[in-house]
Amino acid sequence: MTVRVHSFFRQLLAALPLAAAALPSHADCSRDIAVPVSTTGVSVIVDNGTFSGIYPEVFRNLGPRAGCHFTFTSVPRARQELLFESGKADLLLPATRTPARDVNGIFVPMVGHRAVLISLQSPRPQITNAQDLLDRRDLRVAIVRGYDYGDAYQAIVRELARQGRLFTEVEPGAIARLLYVGAVDLTIMGPTILAGAINRETRVNGMLDRLRMEPIPELPWQQTGVYVSRSSLTPDDRAVLLELLERAAKSNVVMEGFQRYHRPEILAESVRPR
Repeated sequence: MTVRVHSFFRQLLAALPLAAAALPSHADCSRDIAVPVSTTGVSVIVDNGTFSGIYPEVFRNLGPRAGCHFTFTSVPRARQELLFESGKADLLLPATRTPARDVNGIFVPMVGHRAVLISLQSPRPQITNAQDLLDRRDLRVAIVRGYDYGDAYQAIVRELARQGRLFTEVEPGAIARLLYVGAVDLTIMGPTILAGAINRETRVNGMLDRLRMEPIPELPWQQTGVYVSRSSLTPDDRAVLLELLERAAKSNVVMEGFQRYHRPEILAESVRPR
């Protein structure tokens, strides 16, 4: 982990006591809370069995005040989704709100977020909408398996797969490497996710300065945050977690974490207060 990331987490930890002070001290969880995660920008960082990032640090610091202990495990993003859908995970994070996820969980928004088209700077004409992307059949597109930015995103992905120019990877660092060597032309994800991967990947030095970000209307601003399982938790545990998350959201600690870590130009295209 870089010196910059260490400094960021020291600043984040300094802000967390303010959020913890607002939590009631009488509530507690009846068991450990199961949280499978995968590396997602600076939101969650998994490094040789160590879990850090905005969300793990928030839970570690606010959890004891609420009487809750969170058990993190490392899984690919697609597996993370399946565990939540099957009731084997108590939380899904970070996650964009979608109708499919609403079936299995109660959503607590933390920040506004959007996915954009991301490539390396080139003289290529700008892509203005989804149809424009689909019509440019020479462009190879990579995505992270398990990411979901809503129905329009899924429709784009299905058509790209039908056209035979979709590449899927299990984590954003792999996509950063593919972009860097020219094996793919662009990706679709939140810029903060890719920027976080680039900052941890020594094989793509200088890539952050070369990013080209293209929003399209089919991928609008949405909310991202945490889903609390409807099926795996007791009503009392669910209520404790929802209160903890709501208070964390109101404290703005997640947004402040993004602001401390990312360049303004990256943040402006990807994250804003909820």
